[in-house]
Amino acid sequence: MTAIAFLLPIALALGAVFAAAFVYGVRSGQFDDLDDPPERILHDD
Repeated sequence: MTAIAFLLPIALALGAVFAAAFVYGVRSGQFDDLDDPPERILHDD
């Protein structure tokens, strides 16, 4: 029982950190266009 009381807050804190990092990445535009940059090298302009 003490292990659950110790590990549950740690797991929730890590989940919150990764959720905050994901939200920051979405708001800063890191996931805007994943397909175009690799294909840009194939096209001659």
